Amino acid sequence: MAKQTAWQDAVRWNADGLVPAIAQDAATHRVLTLAWMNRQALELTEATREAHYWSRSRAQLWHKGERSGHVQRVREIRLDCDRDTILLAVEQVGGIACHTGRERCFYHRLEGGQWHVVEPVLEDPVTVYGHE
Repeated sequence: MAKQTAWQDAVRWNADGLVPAIAQDAATHRVLTLAWMNRQALELTEATREAHYWSRSRAQLWHKGERSGHVQRVREIRLDCDRDTILLAVEQVGGIACHTGRERCFYHRLEGGQWHVVEPVLEDPVTVYGHE
């Protein structure tokens, strides 16, 4: 299905054929999410300039925003120095990257030995997905 290319061979894929991918807002540099990519997801991301990931829980490819409309338009794709992590500089359509309806997935902060929710829900996930 996905063709193998030399640039993909430079990536150090884990034993499951995956690599972590960090999505970062291209304008603000805020980290939005961390997801996983296989070769096909990376190839589709490069070809379409929209983020595609591999869902480990569903064991399937997914196009970010395919249901919610909150796609990630990819401005730049980078590979870290160890070649084992992808960084996507993205324009987050709708300003929501998290399936919980928040700007980003990193909305818990450790304070006093407990995790606290520190960022608001911008859109009710039930409205977006029909369930939470």
